[in-house]
Amino acid sequence: MQRTPLYKFHVDAGAQMVDFAGWEMPIRYAGIIEEHKQVRTSGGLFDVSHMGRVKIHGRHARKFLERLCTRRISDMQSGQCRYSLVCNEAGGVRDDVIVYRMDEDEFLVVVNASNREKLLEHFDQVRATGDFSLKIDDQTLSTAMVALQGPKVMDLVGKVSKEIPTLKRYRFAIKNLVILKLIVSRTGYTGEDGVEVILPSGAVDMAMKLLLKDVNPKDPNAPLKPVGLGARDTLRIEAAMPLYGHELGEGISALACGVDFAISMDKHTQEKGERFIGQDALERTAAEGGPKHKLVGLEVEGRRRVGQNDVIKSGGRDVGHVTSGCLSPTLDKVIAMGFIERELTTPGTGLTVSTGRAEFAARVVPMPFYKLAKG
Repeated sequence: MQRTPLYKFHVDAGAQMVDFAGWEMPIRYAGIIEEHKQVRTSGGLFDVSHMGRVKIHGRHARKFLERLCTRRISDMQSGQCRYSLVCNEAGGVRDDVIVYRMDEDEFLVVVNASNREKLLEHFDQVRATGDFSLKIDDQTLSTAMVALQGPKVMDLVGKVSKEIPTLKRYRFAIKNLVILKLIVSRTGYTGEDGVEVILPSGAVDMAMKLLLKDVNPKDPNAPLKPVGLGARDTLRIEAAMPLYGHELGEGISALACGVDFAISMDKHTQEKGERFIGQDALERTAAEGGPKHKLVGLEVEGRRRVGQNDVIKSGGRDVGHVTSGCLSPTLDKVIAMGFIERELTTPGTGLTVSTGRAEFAARVVPMPFYKLAKG
């Protein structure tokens, strides 16, 4: 297994380490529920260095990403991030990504750890078949990435930089730390406000001291504490954020995943627009009335967590399956996401979830389950 530049930090903090997509990562420190609540009430620090970071630059970088991404790229401004999907020819999801526009012909693409090698191969194939003039630089191993999430995070960040708290959502700034360059974006995967920081791997110790200035993570009342992958999962489920291998996949139509905002079916009609890979298939699906199954949110009776592949039923008939579920620490109820027949997706629709050993009443509810209050 590979180790991130923060491995020693995790061990010193008492983390339980596990294999995640070939990386030795912390699943928990104090405990998943405690860490979850720490993020919702104060602040959490996550190591997300296992995520892939790929620099794409050159004369055709913009055109190349227009071909790859379901979201429009040409109208992005320098300093802007944009969530997008990368599809296969059948309209299934190869991955979901965050695209950073660094300059006119320079971009950074953050991809999921489990899909990094697959996407690098895909990028090379598309570059070769499309005769694009550009360079693809995998910077994953030469950089690190940390996320700071929670209601008190921006106040803490403001002590280091007055500029960062003024950033709008999905914008980023490049900051200099002595002789090192940091990319700080107002993005995250928890449903809370916060930032994600990309930095050279050799700068981790210096950056951690700066980020944790005047903060002792072992203090029970510390405003910022380390958080593992376990709580990261329950946080993203509450925020109804999809995860590859659960709500997203090669065999799942991009139109079924609840992220229609990230699919610009008309971008090829706009200036400098390009058709994206998989668009033909998605247009056919849309013309047929949409995918037969769509992602919904569920509230489930009882206290037992339901999980991936549990069967969803209506009137005793199998109508779909659960993709993710948890006993929500914030809402104190069992919540889940799952794909069901599109005719049953109206909020309030009564269903049943079968775990194989027991069945639980459930109903369709709007997503996200948890939404950050404005202001």
